[in-house]
Amino acid sequence: MIYFILMKKKDKKPVPLNTEDELKKLGERIKQLRIERGYTSYEYFAYEHNISRAQFGRYEQGQDLRYSSLVRVVSALGMTMEEFFGEGF
Repeated sequence: MIYFILMKKKDKKPVPLNTEDELKKLGERIKQLRIERGYTSYEYFAYEHNISRAQFGRYEQGQDLRYSSLVRVVSALGMTMEEFFGEGF
């Protein structure tokens, strides 16, 4: 049984993803959650959570960000990574 499950995973074909589209989606999700939490200004949110305002603005624009930065932003939004990616992403 375990052998069959492992074989099935190997047989899966990669799903083509467009990096730019995925980063834009990520930025939109961050912006949506910030606004839902009552922050109309990304600069105020970033300042209040000790995140570079310029960098946070780039995150919301869908520019590349490091995983550690994403973890920091998700934490500032008061969420777990599972919640961030599970709810509407």
